[in-house]
Amino acid sequence: MDACHPEHQEHTLNAEPSAQLTLLDLQAQDSALAQLNHRRTSLPEHARIAELQARIDELDGQRIEADTEVGDLTRAQSKADAEVENVKARRVRDEDRLSSGAITNPKDLESLQHELGALERRISTLEDEELEVMEKLEDAQKRLDAVTADLEAIKVELEHVTTARDSAVEAIDAEFGSITAERDRVVAQVPDDLLALYKKVQDQYGGLAAAALRARRCEGCRLEINDADLREIAAKPDDEVLRCPECSRILVRTAESGL
Repeated sequence: MDACHPEHQEHTLNAEPSAQLTLLDLQAQDSALAQLNHRRTSLPEHARIAELQARIDELDGQRIEADTEVGDLTRAQSKADAEVENVKARRVRDEDRLSSGAITNPKDLESLQHELGALERRISTLEDEELEVMEKLEDAQKRLDAVTADLEAIKVELEHVTTARDSAVEAIDAEFGSITAERDRVVAQVPDDLLALYKKVQDQYGGLAAAALRARRCEGCRLEINDADLREIAAKPDDEVLRCPECSRILVRTAESGL
């Protein structure tokens, strides 16, 4: 296949061999920046933070439910306590009346004694209900305490993981800035038309635009170039910008090309 076939290169572009070699530096920097972007987005802390946040949301829902239950049972216990106290107060009044001797009518005395018996049974029932509410409240409070403790522990871990993530991102950004500054220096050395071709090919082939020809192999597609194409490449002027006959990326000749 012709290294300068029309489908690979609309017209011949010429650039000094040194400028073409500079493209390899530019490509190395762009590849390094792409790797840094990938590292930034794929930090394990990102996944862990998402897991922890999901767990926090789940636990917070459980905490709200437990807190609501504790609140309901606390009010139920207060109500039960008040009912017991009311009935006990009524029993005390009836006992005072009974012991005062003010009631002499046998029928009234019998009625009062019956009422006292009923009050005793009512107090017993209410106290059983009160105890049941207290036990439920104790269990609910334990659940609330447990889920609150779990929630706090997860929040502490989230804080630690977030700090680690931020530190990692900060380090990556510092390296990114350093490489970007060096890239800007290199870009200034690339002729405009060659840089335009580089950007066009970069957009077409997912970031990898320029590759060295080393040992008869394109380092972009990693394919060995056949003898006929190599002879044609060897015949081209040193300043002609070539495209790989296999992958169409900019092919930069080097001292190790094997031509």
